[in-house]
Amino acid sequence: MIDLTKQISRPIQNATTKSTLTGRVSRYDGLLLECDGFPVSVGSVCSVKTATGTVVLGEVIGYSDGLNKLVLYESGAAVQAGAQVSLVDEGVFVDVGDAYLGRVVDALGDPLDEAPAPVGNDSVPLNGTFLNPLARKLIPGALDVGVRAVNGLLTIGSGQRIGIIAGSGVGKSVLLGMMAQYTSADVIVMGLIGERAREVGEAVREIMTEEARDRISIVAVPADRSPLLRIRAARRATALAEHFRDKGKNVLLIMDSLTRVAHAQREIGLALGELPTSKGYPASVVSMIPTLIERAGMGVGENSGSITGIYTVLADGDDGNDPVVDTARAILDGHIVLSRSIAEMGIYPAIDIPASISRVMNDIVTPEQQASARKFKRMVALYNENRDLMLMGGYVSGQDADLDEAVALWPKLVSFIGQTPKQRAELGESARTLNSVVGGR
Repeated sequence: MIDLTKQISRPIQNATTKSTLTGRVSRYDGLLLECDGFPVSVGSVCSVKTATGTVVLGEVIGYSDGLNKLVLYESGAAVQAGAQVSLVDEGVFVDVGDAYLGRVVDALGDPLDEAPAPVGNDSVPLNGTFLNPLARKLIPGALDVGVRAVNGLLTIGSGQRIGIIAGSGVGKSVLLGMMAQYTSADVIVMGLIGERAREVGEAVREIMTEEARDRISIVAVPADRSPLLRIRAARRATALAEHFRDKGKNVLLIMDSLTRVAHAQREIGLALGELPTSKGYPASVVSMIPTLIERAGMGVGENSGSITGIYTVLADGDDGNDPVVDTARAILDGHIVLSRSIAEMGIYPAIDIPASISRVMNDIVTPEQQASARKFKRMVALYNENRDLMLMGGYVSGQDADLDEAVALWPKLVSFIGQTPKQRAELGESARTLNSVVGGR
């Protein structure tokens, strides 16, 4: 069996350059490197010769006062003053294609699965291309994600962007794994950004099954890699999804997590001298999040497909008012909230149904399912509001007909939400089960 954890942790291979554009290091503080200015654009990849004779890669993040500013992809490099810096790649386009299906690569496209490097048949802009919002197609219908509570109560449309807001240890990774395995999408692209290397290896082994291999591509950068690699991985995964969308495929893009991409941008922004705002996040973080999210969605043109984006947002300390949570919630087309209290009750997936919403659901489901979903949410909210009262013995049946109904339905409500990772609930089956549980009144 391939040891993906070990492979994912490997250092970036030594690089060579054919470029004649060079400069010399004048400053390096362990994160930010400055060198003599030579004509390069922001995002360009450069090589730096170390004192040991090896070569490390870095990326241009800005320039001022005649100096280029870079951040290296590898920490702890033995870089000395006067070391040669050379242009390797403008960094504008990335390799894409069917060769990346069934593969696990890093932010630079290098393989992490002990197989030969994939060679794509096309290239696309790393940062995407602007799409006229008026030219985008309308969301055509629902996307089956194989999770009963989501399919029935928070139906996701093809081309929708939705967030999963959760603290640590409430089942976020398991829920994502179920969606990746059971979705009806043609292609699944996963960006595992800033996760622990062990969790990356476990996720790959669970998701990359023989049955699903032909339609899944994974871009992974663990937490111990450079912040620029984490940002580049998010952009590369999105670019790969854009390629398949433009080929007419319905793509499920899973980004885990958007918060760690924001953390990486915070490191870069502060290194460039940006002023921190709320919780230390500079303004560049707030502008980066919508730029990344808006690349998902419906395509342009009759033959284009869709990108359904699912972005995990970590609520640090279960803080739902975190700046990243607020920014993502404002730009996304809905959000699924995972609750620690529900997880402690042993209900998985631990979805807080009343606090979650899909903003396109009413446009893509039947009136009967809409009515059933509204009643289901009302019953759950009513039961939770009075749960402490019932535990203290203050509930007496016959005082409130709606509460009586919520109490009577509670076992069925819990059974509907609960689902093991090995179970698959299809879209139509989920709607029928929902209607049978609450009746849509």
